[in-house]
Amino acid sequence: MKKIYILDTNVLIHDPMSFTKFEDNTVVIPISVIEELDTFKSSGDERGKAARIVSRKLDEMRKSGKLNAGVKMENGGTLIVDLDHEQVLPKEFLLTEMDNRILNSALWFNLKKHNASLVTKDINLRLKAEAVGINAEDYEAGKVKVDEIYPGLVVVEKTSEFVDKFYKEKTARNTDELVANEFVIFKAREDPKKSAMGRVDFNDTSVVKMLSPESAPWGIRPLNKEQRCAMELLLDENVKLVTMIGSAGTGKTLMSLACGLQKAVEENVYRRLIICRPIVPVGKDIGFIPGTKEEKLSTWMGAIYDNLEFIMDRRHQDDALQKFEYLLQNEKIEIASVTHIRGRTLPKQYMIVDDAQNLTPHEIKTILSRAGEGTKVVVTGDPYQIDNPYLDIASNGLMYTVDRFKGQKLYGHLTFTKTERSQLAGLVAELM
Repeated sequence: MKKIYILDTNVLIHDPMSFTKFEDNTVVIPISVIEELDTFKSSGDERGKAARIVSRKLDEMRKSGKLNAGVKMENGGTLIVDLDHEQVLPKEFLLTEMDNRILNSALWFNLKKHNASLVTKDINLRLKAEAVGINAEDYEAGKVKVDEIYPGLVVVEKTSEFVDKFYKEKTARNTDELVANEFVIFKAREDPKKSAMGRVDFNDTSVVKMLSPESAPWGIRPLNKEQRCAMELLLDENVKLVTMIGSAGTGKTLMSLACGLQKAVEENVYRRLIICRPIVPVGKDIGFIPGTKEEKLSTWMGAIYDNLEFIMDRRHQDDALQKFEYLLQNEKIEIASVTHIRGRTLPKQYMIVDDAQNLTPHEIKTILSRAGEGTKVVVTGDPYQIDNPYLDIASNGLMYTVDRFKGQKLYGHLTFTKTERSQLAGLVAELM
């Protein structure tokens, strides 16, 4: 039996082509959603860009017929732009509220057709819908299966003979279906203390033994196996995209910055180090904060500045602050918001995207597509600390990237599990 799906505004902002992804069912976009998109279209952020895409696509659909009567889509479904109906919600729901108007449209269709569902990324609106008897669901397209996300470092049990041979020959055939740039610890069944660590080559065909790390970029040394693996990916110029997931204090940002400084400032492999992160809470523009761009960004970039000053302190103890300012003034380091990155082409840069769990899949796609020839991108975040009200652990841009790029030759990933910030921070991560 075919269904009717009523889309909320946030679904179209999250995925401008979402109305084409409901197979051969009927998709309804209430006129109140069109009005809300109209208020966003002049915005310079990703929300405004998405609103403009939706408007253009709907305008193209008009060529195929009357949207209010229903237009057939290529997937066999029908698209309807529907006017508001008389109030069918209880009188406590005022239709002056946009959410209530969308909810009213969903209830009207449900009463008339009995097989209508409201699709929204707003948890509270889903709760309100259920309260008045409307079936409500999240937008599932693009969501990843969190339990299937690979950690980037796995333990594989082998015979003691295999481990000894791997130590001696420093290579072994990849018979465990490990993907490119994935790390593995071969552990002897007979003696758990006997182990060896390797990394899968970019062709997936063999595992190469990892050597002891020789470098300590800007005085930063790996404190555990995960950090050691991450540092190898971060310093490898052949790996163009690296993602790192982990809770606070696991070293994601610190490791990224230290390796970025090493490659961009010390070795001059890249023209500059660019660090960007989304401006949250959502909807707040840094333009409302007085001062220069750098002064406005400092409000949101505190964690970045703290880590950079810590690294500078390790390398230039007497003049750390002056060195930091010198690198900023000479454009070897650039601090930017995600908004400032959109629209640019960035060749031969070392770019770090921090707090990427607050980005939508559409936004992360926009950012990654900025990478020009010779650019390396590092994407970090904690999917359990999402500030965007319309994202969750399965739908954010960070997890989406990990899921889509798995196995690519130019990509590597690490999930951090051990907190190294302090004993207290580790205990907080474990208990809270």
